[in-house]
Amino acid sequence: MLSRIMIVGTSGAGKTTLARTLSQKLSLHDIELDALFWNPHWQESSQEDFRSKIMTETEVSERFVIHGNYNKVRDLTWAKCDTLIWLDYSKSVVMWRVIKRSILRIISKEKLWAGNQESFFKVFFSQDSIILWAWHTYDSRKKQYTEWLSSPEYAHLRVYLFKTPQQTQIWLDSLQTFRN
Repeated sequence: MLSRIMIVGTSGAGKTTLARTLSQKLSLHDIELDALFWNPHWQESSQEDFRSKIMTETEVSERFVIHGNYNKVRDLTWAKCDTLIWLDYSKSVVMWRVIKRSILRIISKEKLWAGNQESFFKVFFSQDSIILWAWHTYDSRKKQYTEWLSSPEYAHLRVYLFKTPQQTQIWLDSLQTFRN
């Protein structure tokens, strides 16, 4: 039974989309790390506040899915989970997804965490661009996750490594819906 899931992958891979699907299908509490980390006006939470929010959210339910790439809180996320899903898609897939998502968010003026919004300037011309972030962190994330998953510290995790969105979808389709 999948009851405490951590989803990781490069920005734009589809962590949140997968988490929302799993949350509904398996009746899991959805914990989005970005929503806990970001404050209004793109201000970051302090480490203490962020950790406190994570601890509170993981105590809401015995069954949850956490999604995000915040390495400094692995002791609160990976350690509390029984399953880790790594969306290890190609760089071209990830970049296409992050660009498409960003454009759609700009056009729709979608409100993100704490009411923040992506802007055309920030996405395409800022050094804080999510597109640049995804591009620059892609290789290091692969290396980090490979190293961490070989560590005895995370031997308790059941790991699902998906290389393509199609593999992920086949696996999702194989899951039975959980009913309370």
